[in-house]
Amino acid sequence: MRKRLGILLSGRGSNFEAIARNVIAGVLDAEIAVVISNRESAQGLATARSLGLKAIALPSKGTEREAFDTQLVELLRRHEVDLVVLAGYMRLLSPIFIRAFPQRILNIHPSLLPAFPGLDAQHQAFEYGVKVSGCTVHFVDEQLDNGPILRQAAVPVLPHDTADSLSARILEQEHRVYSEAIRIVLSGRYRIEGRRVVVEES
Repeated sequence: MRKRLGILLSGRGSNFEAIARNVIAGVLDAEIAVVISNRESAQGLATARSLGLKAIALPSKGTEREAFDTQLVELLRRHEVDLVVLAGYMRLLSPIFIRAFPQRILNIHPSLLPAFPGLDAQHQAFEYGVKVSGCTVHFVDEQLDNGPILRQAAVPVLPHDTADSLSARILEQEHRVYSEAIRIVLSGRYRIEGRRVVVEES
């Protein structure tokens, strides 16, 4: 039986769209069970519906974080989700949510963690003057941008770069490595040793 993905997003959902295209093309042996956004206006919901996917708005405004996350957990369980994939989801997850899906939540962050966690990482890296930036796919734990790392991609900072042009090139790599990381998790051919994710050769 194909594994079921639950996608959480807050905005345009370009990483979600890249994942969805790989599912449709058979590159990822999975199905997208549901796409959920905490913002009714999120472009990613419209994209999901255009692809014939179940798309649900669960507005978070005015709801206490743990109460909201309890509703979100129930919704994902109702759709029998095996793996939760954060694709531009702009809310911090509570311990209630993370404990409901232990080592079954993935996130992608636009820096080479542990450098530049938090918001606006691409601009942080550019302003700091690094020569190499990139992106990281990691398991989500109860600390911000902290869980064990599955995949990283390095992106050189070019002399003519701006923060925006660097961000665009990082995003291209995000679209590639996120599906690679999802494929590893769905295969089950990995183990976590402390902070290290060891991928078994097929």
